[in-house]
Amino acid sequence: MPDQTGRRVLVTGANSGIGLETARMMAAAGAEVILACRNDDVLGALGEKTTHEAIAAIRAEHPYAAVEALEVDLASQASTRLLAQAFHARFDRLDVLINNAGVMWSPESRTTDGFETQLGINHLGHFALTGLLLPALARSPGSRIVAVSSLAHRTASLDLGDLFYRRRAYDPQKAYSQSKVANLLFSRELGRRLEAAGMQTLSIAAHPGLSSTGLFASAFPRSRFLGALFGKGASIVGQSAREGALPSVYAATKAGLRNGDYLGPQGLFELRGHPGEASSSKLSRDPVPARQLWEISEQLTGVTYAFVADEGRAPRQARASVQAAGDASA
Repeated sequence: MPDQTGRRVLVTGANSGIGLETARMMAAAGAEVILACRNDDVLGALGEKTTHEAIAAIRAEHPYAAVEALEVDLASQASTRLLAQAFHARFDRLDVLINNAGVMWSPESRTTDGFETQLGINHLGHFALTGLLLPALARSPGSRIVAVSSLAHRTASLDLGDLFYRRRAYDPQKAYSQSKVANLLFSRELGRRLEAAGMQTLSIAAHPGLSSTGLFASAFPRSRFLGALFGKGASIVGQSAREGALPSVYAATKAGLRNGDYLGPQGLFELRGHPGEASSSKLSRDPVPARQLWEISEQLTGVTYAFVADEGRAPRQARASVQAAGDASA
């Protein structure tokens, strides 16, 4: 990894798993890293590592690491806006945004805004956050936005008329796959729009293969034993959380990448191994549903992206206007 001194990085869900390992590696390379996570009381009640514990773990290995925390709950659009406001009040620019946080196979439930939980957190939370932080990213030439998707996107279908499972039977696995293909569709549509505006920011996606992470705890909320069992199995068949973080770090730092690139492990079935170009489904490469999902996401979140070019050849600027969040028919 090239030296990251002078770069500012924000990682969502960085208190544990792949997010923590991503933050750890970026901090070790000299970056200033912001861990954007849920409230420590909430994390502690769920049996997860708190943000302060995560920071302590990073500094135990790298005493001079520049790491700090900002609170966010991506299941709440209001919380997402508060994070963006807190960031803009303290910082002038952002070099890398890694949209890592997520839940997997969770039982049917709704976010505070009435969204199906997996799509609401994994996609809509990050869609809003990215738009709200885009002005800070635009101020940093060569900035990057990294979306963390999953192998599960390959089995996904996308019902744009019923994203929240109001008219069809809820299936936790299918809902998760839908949220992960949404990550890829969003990442690639964002890249197309950034290019059309002449901006220097890149939008790249990655997946961790099969990695042992805290996602299995969210998949089995009523059984810590099953969560631990599946996590252990993932580490045997797949790889560790640290190895699973490599595609995200690669996407954030590797020279020569382009908008729309998708990275993942290069081993058998992309379950493990060193990062490189990953395969993706036909659906995830289709610009038509990507554009439709974008328009629906703007309606649902109330965050409208607008890309504004400066005069001359200077880095382009962008702004995101925030409207009252609505609930579309999806």
